Amino acid sequence: MKLLIQPTDGIAPLIRAINKAKSKVEIAIFRFDQTEIGRALAQAAKRGVAVHALIAYTNRGGDKNLRQLEMQLLEAGVIVARTADDLARYHAKYVIIDRNELFLLAFNFTRIDIEKSRSFGIITRNPKLVKEAARLFESDSTRQPYKPGLDDFLVSPANARKQLCLFVKKAKKELLIYDPEVSDPALRGLLQDRLDAGVDVKIIGRMNPRKSQIPVRKSEIRLHARVIIRDGRDAFIGSQSLREAELDNRREVGIVFRDRKIVNALSVTFQDDWKLANEAMDSRRTLDTPNKVAKKIAKAVSRDLPPVAPVVEGVVEALVGSTEELALDSIEIEETVKRAVSQAVRNVVSDAVKEAAK
Repeated sequence: MKLLIQPTDGIAPLIRAINKAKSKVEIAIFRFDQTEIGRALAQAAKRGVAVHALIAYTNRGGDKNLRQLEMQLLEAGVIVARTADDLARYHAKYVIIDRNELFLLAFNFTRIDIEKSRSFGIITRNPKLVKEAARLFESDSTRQPYKPGLDDFLVSPANARKQLCLFVKKAKKELLIYDPEVSDPALRGLLQDRLDAGVDVKIIGRMNPRKSQIPVRKSEIRLHARVIIRDGRDAFIGSQSLREAELDNRREVGIVFRDRKIVNALSVTFQDDWKLANEAMDSRRTLDTPNKVAKKIAKAVSRDLPPVAPVVEGVVEALVGSTEELALDSIEIEETVKRAVSQAVRNVVSDAVKEAAK
Protein backbone atom coordinates (compact mmCIF):
# COMPACT_ATOMS: atom_id res chain seq x y z
CA MET A 1 0.00 0.00 0.00
CA LYS A 2 1.27 3.46 -0.91
CA LEU A 3 0.11 6.97 -0.06
CA LEU A 4 -0.29 9.84 -2.52
CA ILE A 5 -0.03 13.32 -1.00
CA GLN A 6 -1.06 16.25 -3.15
CA PRO A 7 0.18 18.63 -4.35
CA THR A 8 3.54 16.88 -3.78
CA ASP A 9 3.19 13.61 -5.69
CA GLY A 10 1.31 14.79 -8.77
CA ILE A 11 0.12 12.37 -11.45
CA ALA A 12 3.41 10.59 -12.20
CA PRO A 13 2.53 7.40 -10.23
CA LEU A 14 -0.79 7.05 -12.08
CA ILE A 15 0.80 7.70 -15.48
CA ARG A 16 3.43 5.03 -14.82
CA ALA A 17 0.75 2.54 -13.82
CA ILE A 18 -1.33 3.19 -16.96
CA ASN A 19 1.78 2.92 -19.15
CA LYS A 20 2.63 -0.47 -17.59
CA ALA A 21 -0.91 -1.87 -17.88
CA LYS A 22 -0.96 -5.15 -19.80
CA SER A 23 -4.62 -6.10 -20.16
CA LYS A 24 -7.13 -3.67 -18.63
CA VAL A 25 -7.53 -0.16 -17.26
CA GLU A 26 -10.81 0.90 -15.60
CA ILE A 27 -11.26 4.54 -14.56
CA ALA A 28 -14.18 6.29 -12.86
CA ILE A 29 -14.30 10.01 -13.68
CA PHE A 30 -16.21 12.91 -12.12
CA ARG A 31 -14.05 15.84 -13.30
CA PHE A 32 -11.20 15.65 -15.79
CA ASP A 33 -8.86 18.12 -17.46
CA GLN A 34 -5.54 16.24 -17.31
CA THR A 35 -4.43 15.88 -20.92
CA GLU A 36 -1.41 13.78 -19.90
CA ILE A 37 -3.67 11.16 -18.33
CA GLY A 38 -5.86 11.31 -21.44
CA ARG A 39 -2.86 10.63 -23.66
CA ALA A 40 -1.76 7.72 -21.46
CA LEU A 41 -5.25 6.16 -21.72
CA ALA A 42 -5.26 6.62 -25.50
CA GLN A 43 -1.81 5.07 -25.86
CA ALA A 44 -2.85 2.12 -23.71
CA ALA A 45 -5.88 1.53 -25.92
CA LYS A 46 -3.69 1.80 -29.00
CA ARG A 47 -1.34 -0.96 -27.80
CA GLY A 48 -4.28 -3.29 -27.17
CA VAL A 49 -5.14 -2.69 -23.53
CA ALA A 50 -8.89 -2.74 -22.85
CA VAL A 51 -9.50 0.75 -21.45
CA HIS A 52 -12.91 1.34 -19.86
CA ALA A 53 -14.00 4.79 -18.66
CA LEU A 54 -17.05 5.34 -16.48
CA ILE A 55 -18.01 9.02 -16.70
CA ALA A 56 -20.44 10.79 -14.39
CA TYR A 57 -23.69 11.75 -16.08
CA THR A 58 -23.41 15.23 -14.59
CA ASN A 59 -21.35 17.54 -12.42
CA ARG A 60 -21.92 21.14 -11.40
CA GLY A 61 -21.27 23.36 -14.39
CA GLY A 62 -19.33 20.80 -16.41
CA ASP A 63 -21.82 18.73 -18.43
CA LYS A 64 -20.49 20.09 -21.72
CA ASN A 65 -16.93 19.16 -20.75
CA LEU A 66 -18.04 15.66 -19.74
CA ARG A 67 -19.68 15.07 -23.12
CA GLN A 68 -16.58 16.39 -24.92
CA LEU A 69 -14.44 14.02 -22.85
CA GLU A 70 -16.69 11.11 -23.84
CA MET A 71 -16.17 11.89 -27.53
CA GLN A 72 -12.41 12.30 -27.16
CA LEU A 73 -12.04 8.98 -25.35
CA LEU A 74 -14.29 7.16 -27.81
CA GLU A 75 -12.20 8.51 -30.71
CA ALA A 76 -9.08 7.22 -28.92
CA GLY A 77 -10.50 3.69 -28.74
CA VAL A 78 -11.61 3.81 -25.12
CA ILE A 79 -14.81 2.00 -24.12
CA VAL A 80 -17.01 4.63 -22.48
CA ALA A 81 -20.02 4.21 -20.20
CA ARG A 82 -22.08 6.90 -18.53
CA THR A 83 -23.34 6.53 -14.97
CA ALA A 84 -27.04 6.32 -14.21
CA ASP A 85 -29.00 9.34 -12.99
CA ASP A 86 -30.58 7.68 -9.98
CA LEU A 87 -28.24 9.43 -7.52
CA ALA A 88 -27.61 13.15 -7.12
CA ARG A 89 -23.95 12.74 -8.14
CA TYR A 90 -21.50 10.00 -9.10
CA HIS A 91 -18.56 11.58 -7.32
CA ALA A 92 -16.19 8.60 -6.96
CA LYS A 93 -12.65 8.76 -8.34
CA TYR A 94 -10.65 5.57 -8.78
CA VAL A 95 -8.56 3.58 -11.26
CA ILE A 96 -8.08 -0.19 -11.48
CA ILE A 97 -5.01 -1.51 -13.31
CA ASP A 98 -5.12 -5.09 -14.66
CA ARG A 99 -7.55 -6.04 -11.89
CA ASN A 100 -4.62 -6.22 -9.42
CA GLU A 101 -3.93 -2.60 -8.43
CA LEU A 102 -6.35 0.06 -7.18
CA PHE A 103 -5.84 3.82 -7.08
CA LEU A 104 -8.50 5.10 -4.63
CA LEU A 105 -8.48 8.91 -4.78
CA ALA A 106 -9.94 11.80 -2.82
CA PHE A 107 -9.05 14.19 -5.68
CA ASN A 108 -10.38 14.61 -9.20
CA PHE A 109 -8.31 14.25 -12.35
CA THR A 110 -7.94 18.03 -12.54
CA ARG A 111 -5.02 20.40 -12.37
CA ILE A 112 -6.43 22.40 -9.47
CA ASP A 113 -7.01 19.29 -7.33
CA ILE A 114 -3.66 17.72 -8.09
CA GLU A 115 -1.34 20.73 -8.30
CA LYS A 116 -2.92 23.32 -6.02
CA SER A 117 -4.84 21.44 -3.33
CA ARG A 118 -4.21 19.36 -0.25
CA SER A 119 -5.56 15.92 -1.01
CA PHE A 120 -4.66 12.25 -0.75
CA GLY A 121 -4.95 8.92 -2.49
CA ILE A 122 -4.17 5.29 -1.74
CA ILE A 123 -2.55 2.75 -4.05
CA THR A 124 -3.21 -0.82 -2.99
CA ARG A 125 -2.82 -4.34 -4.31
CA ASN A 126 -4.97 -5.83 -1.56
CA PRO A 127 -6.91 -8.50 -3.53
CA LYS A 128 -10.15 -8.01 -1.59
CA LEU A 129 -10.18 -4.23 -2.07
CA VAL A 130 -9.29 -4.51 -5.76
CA LYS A 131 -11.98 -7.15 -6.33
CA GLU A 132 -14.63 -5.06 -4.56
CA ALA A 133 -13.69 -1.95 -6.56
CA ALA A 134 -13.99 -3.95 -9.79
CA ARG A 135 -17.39 -5.23 -8.70
CA LEU A 136 -18.58 -1.67 -8.06
CA PHE A 137 -17.19 -0.53 -11.43
CA GLU A 138 -19.09 -3.27 -13.24
CA SER A 139 -22.32 -2.52 -11.37
CA ASP A 140 -22.21 1.20 -12.11
CA SER A 141 -21.05 0.71 -15.71
CA THR A 142 -23.98 -1.60 -16.45
CA ARG A 143 -26.38 0.38 -14.19
CA GLN A 144 -27.05 -2.60 -11.97
CA PRO A 145 -27.67 -2.40 -8.20
CA TYR A 146 -24.57 -2.61 -6.04
CA LYS A 147 -24.60 -4.53 -2.78
CA PRO A 148 -21.59 -3.98 -0.49
CA GLY A 149 -19.47 -7.03 0.10
CA LEU A 150 -16.61 -5.66 2.19
CA ASP A 151 -16.81 -3.55 5.36
CA ASP A 152 -13.48 -1.82 4.71
CA PHE A 153 -14.63 -0.69 1.24
CA LEU A 154 -17.03 2.20 1.92
CA VAL A 155 -19.58 3.06 -0.76
CA SER A 156 -22.23 5.76 -0.48
CA PRO A 157 -25.12 5.37 -0.07
CA ALA A 158 -24.73 1.59 0.43
CA ASN A 159 -22.64 1.22 3.60
CA ALA A 160 -20.54 4.38 4.10
CA ARG A 161 -22.71 5.97 6.80
CA LYS A 162 -22.78 2.82 8.92
CA GLN A 163 -19.05 2.15 8.62
CA LEU A 164 -17.97 5.75 9.21
CA CYS A 165 -20.17 5.97 12.32
CA LEU A 166 -18.56 2.79 13.65
CA PHE A 167 -15.11 4.11 12.75
CA VAL A 168 -15.66 7.32 14.72
CA LYS A 169 -17.29 5.57 17.69
CA LYS A 170 -14.23 3.36 18.23
CA ALA A 171 -11.85 6.30 18.71
CA LYS A 172 -10.24 6.19 22.16
CA LYS A 173 -7.54 8.87 22.06
CA GLU A 174 -7.52 10.95 18.88
CA LEU A 175 -9.43 11.85 15.71
CA LEU A 176 -7.66 14.02 13.13
CA ILE A 177 -9.98 15.00 10.29
CA TYR A 178 -9.55 16.68 6.92
CA ASP A 179 -12.98 17.59 5.54
CA PRO A 180 -14.25 20.55 3.47
CA GLU A 181 -17.58 20.36 5.29
CA VAL A 182 -18.60 18.40 8.36
CA SER A 183 -22.35 18.95 8.65
CA ASP A 184 -24.16 15.62 9.02
CA PRO A 185 -26.08 15.84 12.34
CA ALA A 186 -25.42 12.23 13.34
CA LEU A 187 -21.68 12.41 12.69
CA ARG A 188 -21.42 15.81 14.38
CA GLY A 189 -23.11 14.28 17.41
CA LEU A 190 -20.70 11.35 17.45
CA LEU A 191 -17.70 13.67 17.20
CA GLN A 192 -19.02 15.72 20.12
CA ASP A 193 -19.55 12.51 22.12
CA ARG A 194 -15.94 11.51 21.49
CA LEU A 195 -14.75 14.97 22.52
CA ASP A 196 -16.80 14.75 25.73
CA ALA A 197 -15.23 11.34 26.40
CA GLY A 198 -11.76 12.88 26.33
CA VAL A 199 -10.81 12.08 22.74
CA ASP A 200 -8.64 14.76 21.10
CA VAL A 201 -10.70 15.80 18.05
CA LYS A 202 -9.32 18.26 15.48
CA ILE A 203 -10.74 19.27 12.10
CA ILE A 204 -8.96 21.00 9.23
CA GLY A 205 -11.70 22.32 6.98
CA ARG A 206 -15.13 23.56 7.99
CA MET A 207 -17.96 22.57 10.30
CA ASN A 208 -21.56 23.63 9.69
CA PRO A 209 -23.22 25.03 11.66
CA ARG A 210 -20.05 26.69 12.91
CA LYS A 211 -20.91 26.79 16.62
CA SER A 212 -19.14 23.83 18.16
CA GLN A 213 -16.69 22.93 20.93
CA ILE A 214 -14.61 20.94 18.43
CA PRO A 215 -11.45 22.79 17.32
CA VAL A 216 -11.66 23.64 13.61
CA ARG A 217 -8.99 25.33 11.51
CA LYS A 218 -9.12 26.70 8.00
CA SER A 219 -6.62 25.06 5.66
CA GLU A 220 -3.94 27.41 4.32
CA ILE A 221 -4.02 25.54 1.02
CA ARG A 222 -7.14 24.73 -1.00
CA LEU A 223 -8.63 21.62 0.60
CA HIS A 224 -10.00 18.68 -1.38
CA ALA A 225 -9.37 15.89 1.12
CA ARG A 226 -11.65 13.56 3.05
CA VAL A 227 -9.51 11.84 5.65
CA ILE A 228 -9.97 10.59 9.21
CA ILE A 229 -6.98 9.39 11.25
CA ARG A 230 -7.97 7.41 14.36
CA ASP A 231 -5.72 6.88 17.36
CA GLY A 232 -2.61 7.03 15.18
CA ARG A 233 -3.32 3.50 13.94
CA ASP A 234 -6.23 3.45 11.48
CA ALA A 235 -7.32 5.77 8.70
CA PHE A 236 -10.11 6.47 6.26
CA ILE A 237 -9.49 8.05 2.86
CA GLY A 238 -12.26 8.59 0.34
CA SER A 239 -14.39 10.96 -1.67
CA GLN A 240 -17.20 11.42 0.87
CA SER A 241 -17.38 14.31 3.32
CA LEU A 242 -19.19 13.89 6.61
CA ARG A 243 -22.32 15.53 5.28
CA GLU A 244 -25.73 14.11 4.56
CA ALA A 245 -25.73 14.51 0.78
CA GLU A 246 -22.46 12.61 0.34
CA LEU A 247 -23.42 9.82 2.70
CA ASP A 248 -27.00 9.24 1.56
CA ASN A 249 -27.61 10.65 -1.93
CA ARG A 250 -24.40 10.32 -3.94
CA ARG A 251 -22.00 7.66 -5.16
CA GLU A 252 -18.86 8.09 -3.09
CA VAL A 253 -16.08 5.60 -2.41
CA GLY A 254 -13.50 5.28 0.35
CA ILE A 255 -11.48 2.70 2.25
CA VAL A 256 -10.54 2.08 5.88
CA PHE A 257 -7.11 0.61 6.48
CA ARG A 258 -4.35 0.02 9.01
CA ASP A 259 -0.82 0.64 7.77
CA ARG A 260 1.58 2.12 10.32
CA LYS A 261 3.87 3.84 7.80
CA ILE A 262 1.02 5.45 5.86
CA VAL A 263 -0.95 6.47 8.97
CA ASN A 264 2.21 8.05 10.41
CA ALA A 265 2.73 10.01 7.18
CA LEU A 266 -0.88 11.20 7.27
CA SER A 267 -0.52 12.24 10.91
CA VAL A 268 2.68 14.17 10.27
CA THR A 269 1.10 15.98 7.31
CA PHE A 270 -1.97 16.82 9.39
CA GLN A 271 0.09 18.19 12.29
CA ASP A 272 2.16 20.31 9.90
CA ASP A 273 -1.00 21.69 8.29
CA TRP A 274 -2.56 22.29 11.72
CA LYS A 275 0.51 24.25 12.83
CA LEU A 276 0.39 26.40 9.69
CA ALA A 277 -3.33 27.01 10.19
CA ASN A 278 -2.75 28.09 13.82
CA GLU A 279 0.07 30.44 12.83
CA ALA A 280 -2.09 31.98 10.10
CA MET A 281 -5.00 32.40 12.52
CA ASP A 282 -2.75 34.13 15.07
CA SER A 283 -1.38 36.40 12.36
CA ARG A 284 -4.86 37.38 11.23
CA ARG A 285 -5.85 38.18 14.84
CA THR A 286 -2.78 40.40 15.26
CA LEU A 287 -3.56 42.29 12.07
CA ASP A 288 -7.21 42.68 12.99
CA THR A 289 -6.56 44.08 16.47
CA PRO A 290 -5.55 47.67 15.49
CA ASN A 291 -8.56 48.07 13.23
CA LYS A 292 -10.93 46.67 15.85
CA VAL A 293 -9.56 48.99 18.53
CA ALA A 294 -9.74 51.97 16.19
CA LYS A 295 -13.33 51.22 15.24
CA LYS A 296 -14.43 51.00 18.89
CA ILE A 297 -12.75 54.30 19.80
CA ALA A 298 -14.08 56.05 16.70
CA LYS A 299 -17.59 54.82 17.43
CA ALA A 300 -17.39 56.07 21.02
CA VAL A 301 -16.04 59.47 19.99
CA SER A 302 -18.64 59.83 17.26
CA ARG A 303 -21.47 58.85 19.62
CA ASP A 304 -20.42 61.38 22.27
CA LEU A 305 -19.89 64.32 19.93
CA PRO A 306 -21.95 67.40 20.91
CA PRO A 307 -24.32 68.94 18.34
CA VAL A 308 -22.07 70.38 15.65
CA ALA A 309 -24.58 72.02 13.31
CA PRO A 310 -24.60 75.39 15.18
CA VAL A 311 -20.80 75.47 15.09
CA VAL A 312 -20.74 74.79 11.35
CA GLU A 313 -23.38 77.41 10.70
CA GLY A 314 -21.35 79.95 12.68
CA VAL A 315 -18.23 79.20 10.68
CA VAL A 316 -20.09 79.44 7.37
CA GLU A 317 -21.70 82.74 8.38
CA ALA A 318 -18.33 84.17 9.33
CA LEU A 319 -16.94 83.22 5.96
CA VAL A 320 -19.78 83.97 3.53
CA GLY A 321 -22.36 85.96 5.46
CA SER A 322 -25.93 84.93 6.22
CA THR A 323 -26.74 81.20 6.05
CA GLU A 324 -30.43 81.71 5.43
CA GLU A 325 -30.13 81.07 1.69
CA LEU A 326 -27.87 78.04 2.07
CA ALA A 327 -30.64 75.81 3.52
CA LEU A 328 -28.24 73.86 5.75
CA ASP A 329 -29.63 70.56 7.07
CA SER A 330 -28.54 70.27 10.70
CA ILE A 331 -29.04 66.48 10.83
CA GLU A 332 -27.05 65.94 7.60
CA ILE A 333 -24.28 68.21 8.90
CA GLU A 334 -23.98 66.30 12.16
CA GLU A 335 -23.91 62.90 10.43
CA THR A 336 -21.31 64.09 7.90
CA VAL A 337 -19.05 65.51 10.60
CA LYS A 338 -19.43 62.37 12.75
CA ARG A 339 -18.44 60.15 9.83
CA ALA A 340 -15.43 62.33 9.10
CA VAL A 341 -14.35 62.36 12.73
CA SER A 342 -14.86 58.57 13.04
CA GLN A 343 -12.68 57.86 10.02
CA ALA A 344 -10.01 60.30 11.17
CA VAL A 345 -9.89 58.81 14.68
CA ARG A 346 -9.87 55.29 13.27
CA ASN A 347 -6.90 56.06 11.03
CA VAL A 348 -4.92 57.76 13.79
CA VAL A 349 -5.55 55.02 16.39
CA SER A 350 -4.89 52.21 13.92
CA ASP A 351 -1.56 53.74 12.91
CA ALA A 352 -0.63 54.29 16.57
CA VAL A 353 -1.44 50.69 17.59
CA LYS A 354 0.43 49.26 14.64
CA GLU A 355 3.45 51.40 15.44
CA ALA A 356 3.37 50.32 19.09
CA ALA A 357 3.16 46.66 18.04
CA LYS A 358 6.37 46.83 15.99
